[in-house]
Amino acid sequence: MELQITATDPEHPATLLDLPWDVPLEEWPDRHLVALPRGISRHVVRFARAGGEVFAVKEVGEYAAVREYGLLRDLDRLAVPAVDPVAVVTGRQAPRGEPLEPVLITRQLKGSMPYRSMFETTMRPGTINRLLDALAVLLVRLHLSGFAWGDCSLSNTLFRRDAGAYAAYLVDAETGQIQPRLTHGQRDYDLDVARVNIVGELMDLEAGGALHPSIDPIPMGRDICDRYGALWHELTRTSVYPRGKRHHMDRRIRRLNDLGFDVAEMQIQRSPDGDAVTFVPKVVDAGHHQRQLLRLTGLDAEENQARSLLNDLETWMATQEDHTPGDPLGASPEVLAHRWVRDVFRPAVRLVPRDLRDAMDTAQVYHELLEHRLLMSERQHHDVSVAEAAADYVRGISR
Repeated sequence: MELQITATDPEHPATLLDLPWDVPLEEWPDRHLVALPRGISRHVVRFARAGGEVFAVKEVGEYAAVREYGLLRDLDRLAVPAVDPVAVVTGRQAPRGEPLEPVLITRQLKGSMPYRSMFETTMRPGTINRLLDALAVLLVRLHLSGFAWGDCSLSNTLFRRDAGAYAAYLVDAETGQIQPRLTHGQRDYDLDVARVNIVGELMDLEAGGALHPSIDPIPMGRDICDRYGALWHELTRTSVYPRGKRHHMDRRIRRLNDLGFDVAEMQIQRSPDGDAVTFVPKVVDAGHHQRQLLRLTGLDAEENQARSLLNDLETWMATQEDHTPGDPLGASPEVLAHRWVRDVFRPAVRLVPRDLRDAMDTAQVYHELLEHRLLMSERQHHDVSVAEAAADYVRGISR
């Protein structure tokens, strides 16, 4: 049987030929390997360098390797966070002709860590909560794409911090399956598996002294189910907002905030019946909103102020005709943010008398206008303009 490399990129087979495929993966020489933290796996896994890239190489049976390779390619097409499939290598033989297990090759996810490496020092409870939140987001996104994982766990996930955000990536699709739509039973099964696995993994950390003493593994396992359920409901329930009811979108964003999530992207589809809105959630770390607002607008604000302003910016951007996420021809977030500051933020702040503005910073002034506009819109059952809100706000303070 001859060595065969099935790859996603035509350049990869030639690059990968330099690796020692006639040697069991456990015995690969150090010159080919890269010392990176590895998670727990049922299979032999090594990180290897070839052609200037780093790859994760996993020995697994041929059927499982080909199947997982296909699933990972499907997830890539669905834009679900997962490791990138590179190749499957079959027909491996030792020098004396003994058959060796095939391998699945994926691209190393830069900046990612397995959960055990993140617990080398005792992790704060808040950070653990954010990791579990990120896992809940991943599971929701998988299920929305029709992917039943079958073995959701911390061990089968990689975590990465990106600009203050925690993102979870699927790293093991061996037990998964893709269908047009998952049933309630399939989703419940995935959740039950996730709960049991996470409790077991946290208990293992507890036994090794790597878990913060204030954390009880069993409630943590239940908590991810609660987070998943709340997020699934908030993202999947049918919502068509009549024109002129933008304050309903604001309220829904706040519900996501209360769940511990922020809006990474918001898509609005116009129809004769109204605006159908889709939200993509993310989990962020402390200070993220300050950094993001400063980068996009140059405005320096406190964290809660920045969250409020960014929510308004995101909602406003989604209404702009030249805002097309992923389209290189559309206006960039930086261009739109500059326009928002010029056309929305500054004019609104100027509506407040100078003596009131001098008593607080401009970010707080705008935040209070947003709060007042939301309350007015809900009382009057239609969207209120910033100018109307500012006038009513000033009258209320002057009384």
